[in-house]
Amino acid sequence: MEYLLILLGVVLRFLPHPANFAPIAAIGLFSGCYLRRRFAFILPLAAMLISDIFIGFYSWQVMVSVYLSFALVGLIGIWLKDHKSFTTVAGGTLLGSVIFFLVTNFAVWAFWPMYPHTWAGLVACYAAAIPFFKNTLMGNFFYVGVLFGSYELVRLWLRRRQERRALAGGTAH
Repeated sequence: MEYLLILLGVVLRFLPHPANFAPIAAIGLFSGCYLRRRFAFILPLAAMLISDIFIGFYSWQVMVSVYLSFALVGLIGIWLKDHKSFTTVAGGTLLGSVIFFLVTNFAVWAFWPMYPHTWAGLVACYAAAIPFFKNTLMGNFFYVGVLFGSYELVRLWLRRRQERRALAGGTAH
């Protein structure tokens, strides 16, 4: 499962998609919620690193902010493990998106010369990033829905299959 999630993250970053519409945060949330704790950090960061090797690296300070954001999303996933409901997963997805937006755009403002290092420059940086935030939200909710939904549907199907077998005395195939 772990390698499949890394592969999914890498491959989907290479396919044509709107900017920031990627599965990496969803992989962090999912890994934190369903897998061992360390995978909440390892899987999204491994997918990012492998794909960045091929896509290209950029300002190390901004890259650190991106990777840090995904690690924080993994922490949210770990919290979800004991608090999982539709509402908390949706809230965790929204919170992860907001964290990514705030942290990475602060880094762009702080470390790239695109905006003046003033309050007005910071506000302009965040304002310019709003279309990317929309894509982040849509991508995160889409991929969280796919990952969590698929996993829960398979679990439900397996549980019902097991219950049918138990009712049939274990003779069903």
